[in-house]
Amino acid sequence: MTQAGRQGSPRNGSGRGGEPQRSSSRQGGKGAGAGKRGAGFGSERPHRAAKPREERFVDPDLAGSQQGRGASNAGKPSSRKPGARKPGANKAPGTPGALKPKPRTGAPGAAASRAFGSERFGQNLGPVRKPGRTKGPRGNVPQSELHDADGVRLQKVMASAGVASRRVCEEMITEGRVEVDGNVVTELGMRVDPKTAVIHVDGLRIQLDENLVYMVFNKPKGVVSTMEDPEGRPCISDFLKNNKNTGERLFHVGRLDVATEGLLLLTNDGELANRLTHPSYEVPKTYLVQVRGPFPQGIGAQLKAGVELEDGPAAVDSFRLVDSTPGHVLIEVVLHSGKNRIVRRMFDAVGFPVQRLVRVKVGPIGLGDQRQGSIRNLGKQEIGHLLASVGL
Repeated sequence: MTQAGRQGSPRNGSGRGGEPQRSSSRQGGKGAGAGKRGAGFGSERPHRAAKPREERFVDPDLAGSQQGRGASNAGKPSSRKPGARKPGANKAPGTPGALKPKPRTGAPGAAASRAFGSERFGQNLGPVRKPGRTKGPRGNVPQSELHDADGVRLQKVMASAGVASRRVCEEMITEGRVEVDGNVVTELGMRVDPKTAVIHVDGLRIQLDENLVYMVFNKPKGVVSTMEDPEGRPCISDFLKNNKNTGERLFHVGRLDVATEGLLLLTNDGELANRLTHPSYEVPKTYLVQVRGPFPQGIGAQLKAGVELEDGPAAVDSFRLVDSTPGHVLIEVVLHSGKNRIVRRMFDAVGFPVQRLVRVKVGPIGLGDQRQGSIRNLGKQEIGHLLASVGL
């Protein structure tokens, strides 16, 4: 082959002879690939304009079928639904040969459709605990009497309160999981007044008053269970200085003595605070008690049977040995009594003074891994469980 033939050979395009042609392609602005199509300077091949690509017709009614494939819809999301290629995918449900709908998975209380199921706190609070009914059985009030023509649609109120999306809230209503003023509602057209209506979903009360505050404080040892202390000792208000609810007038539900650590509820809901501390509602409180060891058998049964104190007999609801190390025993006790220093006095009565005492739970609300000295707001699911535990 002659020298000219070797220079024009595609195989030698990157060699010595092809160098001028490559530089001329760059000058044409077409890139290296353009020289192969004859679009660059120095090419002897005539330029041919690209043929316009024909647009294939796509029937909108058959966009998900075979006809819609290959159309020039690059970059657009496909309108074909999953399973459209399966036999019977285009047939109406219920007709012979149509695909059967997939059954819904998960119980009605599954996280996908559970009230406030997307919240961080309160995911495993268990069933709603309610006190014994005092108003008799639930009445069958016509839903027309519960309807407020000037109110807001029930599903919108629920969605605004953070229960779930409006569509899921509509499913909750039609499934009979929603109560308005103690009556089950199953109609989607119901309108209610958010200021006066009492709404429950799966037994959880929806708190619609945004001015009410509910918080948990993990009290350290040495802090006084008051908002102000005339002696200048550390108190609850010292830990609220950096909280956004500093201006609210808060109540601490119950008390913990100076040496006792653990959970204190803070709220400006006076009705809830009164019910949580009233003995008739028997709200359980869980404590971790550390005493010296060894701890002989029979003491737990004695505490459950009741011990005699100066202000009357007292007993624990449950007793469980958590851990035992040389010289120390850790015990969990649950009781609903709200008497002053009741746990310490009961263990003193059986001959095992308390070395350390931590309250870890009040009703359905627990400390979990909350840092000592910190304050956090309750989640809406936790608030619903707490209100339900005292009949609100």
